[in-house]
Amino acid sequence: MGDSDAPSGTETEAEADADAAAAETGTDATAVETADRRAAIQRRLESLIRENRFTIAVVFPVVGAVTLVASAEGLFPDPLAFNPLLILFGTLVMRSPLVVGLLPRVDRRALGCLGLLTVYTYAIELVGVRTDWPYGAFEYGIRLGPMLFDEIPLALPVFFVPLVLNAYLLTLLVLDGRGANPLVRLPTAVAAVIAVDLVLDPAAVAIGFWAYVPPGGYYGVPASNYVGWLLSGTVAVVLVDLAFDRAALLERVRTCEFLLDDLVSFVLLWGAINVLYGNWLAAGVAGLFCLGLFRTDRYDRELLLTALPAGVGEDRNS
Repeated sequence: MGDSDAPSGTETEAEADADAAAAETGTDATAVETADRRAAIQRRLESLIRENRFTIAVVFPVVGAVTLVASAEGLFPDPLAFNPLLILFGTLVMRSPLVVGLLPRVDRRALGCLGLLTVYTYAIELVGVRTDWPYGAFEYGIRLGPMLFDEIPLALPVFFVPLVLNAYLLTLLVLDGRGANPLVRLPTAVAAVIAVDLVLDPAAVAIGFWAYVPPGGYYGVPASNYVGWLLSGTVAVVLVDLAFDRAALLERVRTCEFLLDDLVSFVLLWGAINVLYGNWLAAGVAGLFCLGLFRTDRYDRELLLTALPAGVGEDRNS
């Protein structure tokens, strides 16, 4: 047997290299196919959001405000009043623009940081319920779906984490180049998170979602609650800041026109409830968020017309 001959059943080095190249090519092809599939799904989801922007960002929060107030005032029958499935469904629908808009920027690092934020959200709320720290003594007035340990809502991260993301994204967009400085970006984002709760908590107390014992001076909300939000908001903002590549995230929020629609829903829903209950200072803070959104130059008359159902938009333009 000559030197150039290989024993039967033994792979030569060239054959091994060829097999490795083929495997690598196959892996690359699989990766490309997976990426193409993800891109196609992303395009379909974005198209779905764009086609239903008005319904998601305006109709759902307006209907939500009406049904929550009607529930609080005893105008709805028991099966519908504060129905947790309806509350969770409406919340998920209103969150959908944020989720779909952020998907292209979610990688392993983002998943890890958001996972830590989810764990922290449960932990700080559980500590708050059991010890009255750091928010002050409070108790839930209704069950917002299944309860973890029969004490806090299982869906709590769905309610809390997007509030932080919305505040952070608006901060990036409004600050623009100044947001490159963490000493400017992070405190501004934390302040925006606290401002979110200046709108949320008075309205939630008004409709009986939860109550503070004893009631505080800000529409039933004590100052200790905002000390707690300063703590939890700071931790949450830092984790969100670590989760994403800031430049890529800023580019995404600049180019994805519906990414802040969840914040629009928030302002409409909780701002309207505050107005209906005469919480004028809280409603004024909601108005400041409106000004911030208008400052981004993406929520004007022309965009409203494009977000309206086709027939309505055409009638308005005619």
